Amino acid sequence: MNQIQSLPSSPEHDSASMTTAPQSAGQSHISADSGNSVEPAFGDSRHWQDVFWLGIFLLHLILVGLALGVLGLNRFRKKDRLNIDQYTNRFIGNQADLTEDYWPLYAIAAGVGTVLGWAWLLLLGSRANQMMKISAHILTTYLAVLSVLCFWDKLVFWGVAFAIGSGLQFLYIISVIDRLPFTMLVLQRAVMMVWKLPDVMRIACVFMVIMCLWLALWSFGAAGVVASSIGDGGRWWLLVVFSVSLFWTGAVLCNTVHVIVSGMVFLVLIHGGREAESMPRDPLLQSLRYAVTTSFGSICYGSLFTAAIRTLRWEIRGFRSKIGNNECLLCCVDFVFHLVETLVRFFNKYAYVQIAVYGKSFNHSARDAWELFQSTGVEALIGYDCSGAVLLMGTLLGGLITGTCAVILTRIKHSDRVIMMGSTSLLMGMILVGLAMVVVESAVTSIYICYAEDPLLIHRWDPDFFNQMSETLHERLQHRSSQGTQVLNRNDHIQETVSI
Repeated sequence: MNQIQSLPSSPEHDSASMTTAPQSAGQSHISADSGNSVEPAFGDSRHWQDVFWLGIFLLHLILVGLALGVLGLNRFRKKDRLNIDQYTNRFIGNQADLTEDYWPLYAIAAGVGTVLGWAWLLLLGSRANQMMKISAHILTTYLAVLSVLCFWDKLVFWGVAFAIGSGLQFLYIISVIDRLPFTMLVLQRAVMMVWKLPDVMRIACVFMVIMCLWLALWSFGAAGVVASSIGDGGRWWLLVVFSVSLFWTGAVLCNTVHVIVSGMVFLVLIHGGREAESMPRDPLLQSLRYAVTTSFGSICYGSLFTAAIRTLRWEIRGFRSKIGNNECLLCCVDFVFHLVETLVRFFNKYAYVQIAVYGKSFNHSARDAWELFQSTGVEALIGYDCSGAVLLMGTLLGGLITGTCAVILTRIKHSDRVIMMGSTSLLMGMILVGLAMVVVESAVTSIYICYAEDPLLIHRWDPDFFNQMSETLHERLQHRSSQGTQVLNRNDHIQETVSI
C-alpha cells in the first residue's frame, strides 16, 4: 500500500491551508497560545452526568453477576448442585456436563485474546502500520477460509454467514481503497502520539486485567449454561442475553479507556507537550477520576448505541459511494443514510473527547462535537477517513483467531458444543483486543477535535501532518461542492424536461 507523499509547501500554501478549517470567535473554543483555557474543565466543579444510566449499568452488573454465579455453581463438580433442573423440565433436555468441562476452554480463549491484545500494544511503536495493513487485507481471506471449513464440516449456516462476511469485507475494501493512504497517515500519527505517553499504555493494560477478572466470572456462568441440561433453544437464549451483557460491559470499559486517553492527548496537544510547564498536575489521574465518577454514566449510556450506529454508517457510506447512476437504489440508500446521519448526531465516538475535557452529558457532547465538525467543514475529512473501520477489522481478526482456537479445542471432546463455545469465545477475543485498539482510536478522535477547534494546535505539533490534513480537507470540500453542483444541474434539467 503506497503511503501519501509529503506535499510541497510554500508560505502561500501554508497560509491558505490554515484557513481551510474556518475558525471564528464563536467556533474556536481554545487557542494554541492559551493552554490554560481548558483548566476550568479539569477543575473540581464537575457535576454527575447521566446518573440514570449509571444506575442501570450497575444494577445490570449485579443481576448478571448473580445469575452467572448461580448457573456456574449449579454444575461445578456436581450436577444440579442447586436443584435448578426442576425448573427446566418443560424444556427439551440434553445430557448434562460439568462447568469445569468448559471453563478451562474459556480460560484458554481469554488467554489467547489477552496475548493478542498485549502483543498489539507492544508492537505499536515499530510494527503498527504493518499490523493495520494485515488486519485490513487478511480479514477477507480469513473469513473465506472459515467459510470453506464450515461448508466442509456441513455447517451450512455458518459457512454462508462467513462467506457473506468475506464478500462484504472485500466490497468495503474496494470501495475505500483510495482512502486507505490517508487513513494510514492518520493512524501513524496517532500511534506516534500514544507511544510517547507510556502512562496511557499502562492504563490500557490495567483495564485489560479488569476485563479478564470479569471474564473469569462471565465464563464460569457461560460454562455452566453450556453444560446445563436445558435444550439447545434455552441455552442459546441464555447465551445471547449474557453475550449482550458482555458486549455492553466490554464497550463501557473500552470507552472508559477512550475518555482517559482522549483527555490526555487533548491536554498534550493544547499545552504543546507532556513536559510543558502549563500542563495540569497529574493529568492522567484527573482523567481517570472523572472517567470512573462524574462521567461514568455518560460512558454507560453512549456504549449502548455508538458502536452499532458507527458500523452501520461505515457500511452505508462504502455502499453509497459505489452505486453509480441507479437513481432508484440511490434514493433508497440516501433515505437510510440520512436516517443514520441523524442518529450519528446524537451518538458518535467524538462525544467522549468532549466528555473527557468538559464533563458534559453524552448527548450534549455528541451534538456539540458534530456541530463543531459541520460548522468548520472537518466532517468532510472525517467522512473520508477510515481509521475506525481499520481498527475494527483488527478487532474482528483478533476475535476470529480466539474463536478458532476455542473451536479446535472444543471439537476434541465436545463436538456438539462447538458453535456455542466458538461464538462466545469470539466475543471475548474481540473485547480484549478492542481494549488495545481503543488507545489509538482515542488519539485519532482527539486529533480531529483539536483540528476542528484550532488547526494551529496540529500545526504546532506536526507541521507536515497539518499540511497534509489541510490539503486533503480542501480536496474533499471541493469534491462535495462539485457533487452539489451536479445535483443542482440535474434538478434543473428535470424541471426543464417537465416544463416542455
